[in-house]
Amino acid sequence: MNPKISRLALVAALAAVSSPLAAQDTDVLREELAQMRAQMEAMAERVDALESELDEAEAEASAANARAEAAMAAAETAQVAAAGANEAAEAQSGPDIAFKGAPQISTDNGWSFKPRGRLQYDAGTISAPDGTGIEDGFGSEARRARLGVSGDMPGGVGYKFEVDFAGNDVSVTDAILTYETGDAEFIVGQFNTFQSLEELTSSLHTSFIERAAFTDAFGFERRVGVGVTYGSGDLLLQAGAFSDNMEDLSNKNWSLDGRVVFMPQIGDAQLHLGGSIHYADLEAGSQVRYRQRPLVHFTSDRLVSTGRFDASSEFGLGVEAAFISGPFHAAAEGYWQNVNDPFGGPDAGFFGGYAEIGYFLTAGDTRGYKGGKFDRTKPENPVGEGGSGSVQVNLRYDRLDLNDGLIIGGTQDGYFASIVWKPTDYTMLLANYGRLEYSDAVFATAGGLRDYGVDIFAIRAQIDF
Repeated sequence: MNPKISRLALVAALAAVSSPLAAQDTDVLREELAQMRAQMEAMAERVDALESELDEAEAEASAANARAEAAMAAAETAQVAAAGANEAAEAQSGPDIAFKGAPQISTDNGWSFKPRGRLQYDAGTISAPDGTGIEDGFGSEARRARLGVSGDMPGGVGYKFEVDFAGNDVSVTDAILTYETGDAEFIVGQFNTFQSLEELTSSLHTSFIERAAFTDAFGFERRVGVGVTYGSGDLLLQAGAFSDNMEDLSNKNWSLDGRVVFMPQIGDAQLHLGGSIHYADLEAGSQVRYRQRPLVHFTSDRLVSTGRFDASSEFGLGVEAAFISGPFHAAAEGYWQNVNDPFGGPDAGFFGGYAEIGYFLTAGDTRGYKGGKFDRTKPENPVGEGGSGSVQVNLRYDRLDLNDGLIIGGTQDGYFASIVWKPTDYTMLLANYGRLEYSDAVFATAGGLRDYGVDIFAIRAQIDF
C-alpha cells in the first residue's frame, strides 16, 4: 500500500475519534493530533529514506559482486599467462652444462652431447734370452689416441662414435646407435661382441697394462652387428648377431654371441658371476690363427702362435667371476675356444684364463663396477682437493694354451704385478712387471731351446675425457 494513502486514512480515523471529545478540550486534542501527525510524517519520511538507502545498498552490492567476478576472472587469466610465461622461460633457458672430464651439455627435452677421447702412452723394456731374434730392449708407443662424441636424443635414442689415431693409422672403434625402452636397450652399429668381463671392461679401467692374453689371442674385437641388452635387478642378459670388423668387410663371416651375468650386492660387497657363448660361421676357404704378444703391445713379436690353419666355424664358452669389497677385489675367467675342421679332421681346442687380486692402499677407495663390468675408479681424496689420489696394487696369473693335437702353438704363463696411481678421476699412471714362462715358443734360443722366460717392465700414462 502507498505510504501516503495510509497516512491520510490514519488522519481521518483520528479526526472521527476526536469529534466527541471536542467539547471537553478541543485545543489539547488538536495540539496532540498535530504532534502525532508530525511524528507520523517524520516516520514516513524515515521509511522513504530507508527504502532509498536499501535500494542504494542493493545496487552497490550488485556492483561489488560484478567487480569481484571480474577480478577473479582477471586473476585466473593472469595465472594462466604466468604459467605460460614460466614454460616459455624454461623452454628458452640455456642448456645444463656438467663437467665429466669434458663439458657434457644436456637439455630438459632429452638432448645431450659430450666430446670424448683418451690418450694412452706406453713405454718399457723387454728382456729375452740371447739368440731368439726377439726385439728386446726399450720400446714405446701411443697405445690409444681416440676422439669421438656421444649423447642422447629425445625418445630414448643414443649415439656414440669414436676414431682411433694410434699407430699412424685411422680406424673406427665404436660407431653405434641405441634405443632404450624399459629395461631393454637395442644396439646397432660396430661395438664389442658380448664376450668376457675383461674384454668388455674399458681399457681405461683395467688393472694391468693389457687385457688377459686370451682376449686378443682368440680375436675378441668390435664387429658390425645388432644386439640387445636386458637388465633388471641383479640380472643382465646380452645377445647379438655380428658380421666382422668394418675394416675386414665385406665377407660372409657371421657370428652369434650371448652373455648372462648375475650381479647381486651382498651388504656393501659386489658379486659378479657370468658366462658367455660364441658361435662363428666362417666363409668357405677361411683360415684362422691364434697368437699373442708377451704382455705389452709395443712389440710386434708373438712368442706363441698356432700359425694359420683351415677352419669352418668357431665355438667358444666362457665363465667369469669377480668380487669387490671395499679396497679389495678379485676376478677370474676361463675361456675355451674350439675350431671345426672343414675336411672332417679332429676339432682343435684351446684355452685361456686368468686369476687376479687387487687392493687399494689409500683409505676410502674401491674398484668401480657398473652394468656387468668394471668401471671408473674415483679417488676418495683426489689431487687438487687436498688429497693424494688412489693407489692400488694388483697381482695376476695369466694362462694361454695354444697346443692341441698336431697344432703346437705353445703355452704362455704370465706372472704379473702392477701398481696403479690415479691422481684424479680422469688421469692415471700405471707400472707393470711381468714374468712370462714359455713352452714350445715360436722363437728358439741359440741352443735350440723353446722353453724359456721373458721379463717385461712397462709403464703407462693415461688421460681421458
